[in-house]
This record gives sequence, C-alpha cells and structure tokens, in this order.
Amino acid sequence: MHIYLQISPGEDRPRFYHLILQADLLGGWSLVREWGAQGGSGRVVRDHHDSREAAETAMMRARDEQVKRGYRVVFVQGDHLSE
Repeated sequence: MHIYLQISPGEDRPRFYHLILQADLLGGWSLVREWGAQGGSGRVVRDHHDSREAAETAMMRARDEQVKRGYRVVFVQGDHLSE
C-alpha cells in the first residue's frame, strides 16, 4: 500500500511525502515514511506495528497530518484506503 503526497511552497522546489505499508518477515507490519525535496535525497523512517490495523491507522494519521500542512495526495496504490 502506497500514498504519495506533494506540496509546492512558493518559489521553492516541490516537496514530497511518501507512505508505504509493508508486511515484515515476523508477522508484523512496517510503516515507511520518506520525505524531502523533489529530486533530492529524502529522509526515511520505519515504524514497526504488531498488526496491519495498527499500521493502517498510523498511515492514515500521518496522511491526515500532512494534508493539514498543505500537502495534497497525488497517488494511491493498493487496498482501498478510508478517507
């Protein structure tokens, strides 16, 4: 499951925020968050969750936080995500 968000602040380079939900090898789930300036290297943080539901909740919370900051969702891939 992927969500890609983008913002274009003023004259600066556009910025991105990418959320990726992945199953791990031990039965848990990881939420990978990557962000930075478009075309440059970004920062990556991986958060572990014991269940898919907890990881999806964290993903939706992260998406909502970025939308409040002015990002817009430009790409969604995977299972249907609740709005």
